[in-house]
Amino acid sequence: MKYFITGGAGFIGSNMADRLLSEPENEVVVYDNFSTGRREFLKDALNNPRFTLIEGDTLDEKKLAEAMAGCEFVFHFAANADVRMGLEHPGKDLEQNTIATFNVLEAMRANGIRRIGFSSTGSVYGEAEVIPTPENAPFPVQTSLYGASKLACEGLLASYAEGFDYQVYIFRFVSILGERYTHGHVFDFCKKLKDDPTKLYILGNGHQRKSYLYVKDCMEAILTVIRKADEKVNIYNLGTDEYCEVNDSVRWISKKLGAEPELSYAGGERGWVGDNPFIYLDTKKVRALGWEPKATIEEGVVKTVEYLMENKWVFEARK
Repeated sequence: MKYFITGGAGFIGSNMADRLLSEPENEVVVYDNFSTGRREFLKDALNNPRFTLIEGDTLDEKKLAEAMAGCEFVFHFAANADVRMGLEHPGKDLEQNTIATFNVLEAMRANGIRRIGFSSTGSVYGEAEVIPTPENAPFPVQTSLYGASKLACEGLLASYAEGFDYQVYIFRFVSILGERYTHGHVFDFCKKLKDDPTKLYILGNGHQRKSYLYVKDCMEAILTVIRKADEKVNIYNLGTDEYCEVNDSVRWISKKLGAEPELSYAGGERGWVGDNPFIYLDTKKVRALGWEPKATIEEGVVKTVEYLMENKWVFEARK
């Protein structure tokens, strides 16, 4: 099968490109504007004759449609994934998430492509009233522009499934960790402790509860769903059956780095406006398809720290 991946030079997209290319029957086209993606993440793929890289923006409708020609399945991973940025640049989430998703759906329609996998987020649940949160939980008031923009994307996908006979796969992620991870609190803590292992400033009170999923487990979950689920609209939470406090992750990171920092906190129970102090998704639905994560949250954090310390150029690339 020939796959098209938007944001394919990014963290999740490049991991998916490599995973698909590990199967000899697949071809992969990556489309990325390299605003946050890195060519280094595609170094193996670029040596594969079944791989094509196209530099372009999802806001460029004409180029996007041309690049997608001949593909059979689209993974739409391109997005603004920085929740905090929405407050500083409110238009970013609308443009890079919602409008970009509309452009992808229209490019698919122009090319006769009807199947798409979309990276949504557990943030669409806002401050969920049901924990762990199942896919059919009622939506409360949205707490971030990021979550709201992703929920709007989900609405577009479902509408195209109904109106244009698409088959859509919506993946509501917890935070993903692992090789090629380039933003988030594990990244921030590693960078700070690398620069100064004696102290660490933490947004929030350290008791925010989060769930994480190791990227390779995430790839297997996605492929399990698209190969086994066959509804017109398929919505799946992807995560583990555990969560940790931010303080737990600080302890694991510090231990791995051999640091004993003095900790200071600011911001109360939320790290920033829009931060959800408790994210924990119910994953019974995806597990019923036969998928199970192999890495624990602690193992995922440690693997991420190991990757970052072995690839310190990533810290500089994020400046």
